[in-house]
Order: sequence, then structure tokens, then C-alpha cells
Amino acid sequence: MHLKRTLSLCLLTLAGLPLAGATIKPESVGLSEERLSRIHDTMQRHIDSHDISGAVTLVARKGQIAWFHAQGVMNIEANKPMQKDALFRVFSMSKPVCGVAILMLLEEGTVRLNDPVSKFIPEFRGSKIAVVQDRPANAPASAPPKYYTIPAAREITVQDLLTHVSGLASGGQASSHELTGLIDMVGGRTLLDMMPKFASAPLDFQPGSRWSYSPLAGFDTLGRVVEVASGMSFDQFLRERIFTPLGMKSTAFHLGDDRSSSLVTAYHRADGTLSKTENPNRLQSKTYFSGAGGLVSTAEEYAQFALMLGAGGQWNGKRLLSPKTVELMSSVFVPDTLPGRTPGRGYGLSVEVVSDSVVAGRRVSKGSFGWDGAYGTHFWVDPQEKLIGVMMIQTDNPDRQVDRDFENAVMQAIVQ
Repeated sequence: MHLKRTLSLCLLTLAGLPLAGATIKPESVGLSEERLSRIHDTMQRHIDSHDISGAVTLVARKGQIAWFHAQGVMNIEANKPMQKDALFRVFSMSKPVCGVAILMLLEEGTVRLNDPVSKFIPEFRGSKIAVVQDRPANAPASAPPKYYTIPAAREITVQDLLTHVSGLASGGQASSHELTGLIDMVGGRTLLDMMPKFASAPLDFQPGSRWSYSPLAGFDTLGRVVEVASGMSFDQFLRERIFTPLGMKSTAFHLGDDRSSSLVTAYHRADGTLSKTENPNRLQSKTYFSGAGGLVSTAEEYAQFALMLGAGGQWNGKRLLSPKTVELMSSVFVPDTLPGRTPGRGYGLSVEVVSDSVVAGRRVSKGSFGWDGAYGTHFWVDPQEKLIGVMMIQTDNPDRQVDRDFENAVMQAIVQ
């Protein structure tokens, strides 16, 4: 199985040609042009239902773009048509980018998966576990949780953070109380500034005992690990080591003034209508480089990143990772049997991995991997079909059925 997956990744490497925004005849890569048009129909249904304002969708197979389409509007009030080069807040699709940065350092020998986080950030030494006590029957709902702490059985590791089994700010009552308003805390600060705050919060469970998503603190801590291990700021590392080699010129933690008009307006979906989201840019910063959710990107630029993964770590003649490391990244480190995981869906190093398509209720192939973002962005890499899909939308409480419908529209277009 591992040999088959490695060969699939290597075959995509041979097709690593520049995208240049052009599409090819879908039939030349085993896709039906007529069937691919169903992607447009699928997204239009969600636009008409006021689930989303618009979308940019991209599908590539065997290293070639077969579908690249913009539809709907990027600003409802101005009736501004969606553009292919529109910028989207990708939020948690920043996490796989951070994951690749860590894996590059792993290859160079400066970071190990089993390294304790305290090796790079001493404040994490001696972490405690919160044991939450039952709330008194007469306690008001607003009352803070009562808890005591016990020593952690072991220190949290780099691997724990990459796989969301660390217990760091993972939605527990105690950590949520201690880190109330976490996103609002980071404004104007740096990753270095926030580490003592993250480290002082009690862990939600013993490391490795369950899976629970760490929306912000886990991967922002990994961003700081990159800074310490590389001697570079996190944004500089990503720019020099990932974005520039892949030609991702617009992808960044903060928009330049010249691109602000290209940013898609974010909306909130409720009662069949869309209204503007308040303060959607809280994680875009010139000082706080959030590996958990701070990046903005375009569909085509993020596709470059996805194609690099699909091609075994190399794209446009630039190698970021070895095929074996991409295979490691997309391996199931956290099985769907661990408490907290969804049946059929394991978790790898910063990416979800479909371990059983039928059980997961997914149309994608077994072994496909990827992730999504809080505002509805979604991508996956399918090594078996040598295919990647990228969908960019901007609704802050997305109907994740849009993801499944997009996957279905893509997979039914494969005819060879």
C-alpha cells in the first residue's frame, strides 16, 4: 500500500508543469468537459439558496488544470462579479502550510516529531491537565468552571500539535475560560508574545488520549517552533521557503494596500439570507503570523501548494519535500477509533485523511487528504486519481454540505 501511494505521488511529479492560469482539454486527463460543468451547476444552487455569495473552483488532474471557474459575486452590496484572482481568507487551510514548514525542518534535522514543545518554547515544560468538576445545580450558566489540575503524564510534542491530540486549547471548559476571546488577544502582538499565555492554560486532556481540534493555539505554537528552529520569522520562512518557490505571490498574512480591493467580502448565513460578517480580518496581521488561520490566498495559488503535495513535494521544478515525507504527512497518525475522530476519517500531520470513503460518506478516494477553513474554503489531494480540488468561498458559518457537493461534482467527472 505504501509503495502504491509513493508511486502515485511520484507519477504526479512527472507532470509538474507551471499552471500559468491556463486550462487544458479535460478529456486529455481523463475528465469529461460536459460533466465538469456540473460543478458550476452545483455551486449555482448554493448561490441561489443564499448559502454563499460566490465561489472560485479549480480542479487539476495529472498536473494540469482542467477546470478553473469563478461565479457569483465577491461583494453583494456592490454586485461585484467574482474574479478568478480574488483573495480569500483561508483560515484553517493555513494549517497544512504550517505543517509543511515543520516537515521541511524535520527533513533538515532541526525538528523531530517526538521533540517536546518545551525544547523550543521552555514555558511549555511542566504542563498541567485540567480536571473539571461538576457544576453546582444552582450555579448560573455564566459562572466560571471549577477545576483542579494534575500533572501531565508526559510533555506535549510537535507531533501532538500537528495531529490535534495535545489538549492545548482544544475546546475544554477550563482552557476556554482561561483563554476567553483568544482571537482578540493576538492583535498587535507576536507569536513570541503569546507563548506564555498559551503555555499557562491547562491542557484539556492527557496528551494522545483523544483527538480534539485546537483552532488557534496549537498551530500558532508550531509557527513559533518554526521561528526558533529556523532563526527566521514565520512569515519570512513561509515566503522564502514555500510561497516564492511555488509562485504564490499574493499569499500572505496581511494584504498590501494594492490588493485590498481583491479581498472577497465575508458573509454570515442565517434564515436564508447573507449579511456581512463583523470584523472578519482579525487574524490578518503585520506582526502576528497565525499558522492556524492567518493566511489569505487565491484559488490558483493555493492550487500550486496542493499540486506540490500531489506531486510528491515538488512543483515548478522546485522541491520542498521528498515523496516519502509527503507520504508521511498523509499517513493516518490518528485512527478513526480514537475518541473524538469521525468514522472513516483519520488524521495525519496537519491534514485529515480519508481512511474509508464509504464509512466517511465521502466521494473521494481512500487515502485522499486535505483540510478546510472556517469561512468555507476547502481542498483535497487524491493521490489515487492524481487529482486535486480547491474551492474558495467566504461564509463564516458554512454549510459543509457544499464541500461534499463539490467533491461529488468533481469525482463524477472522472471518466478514465
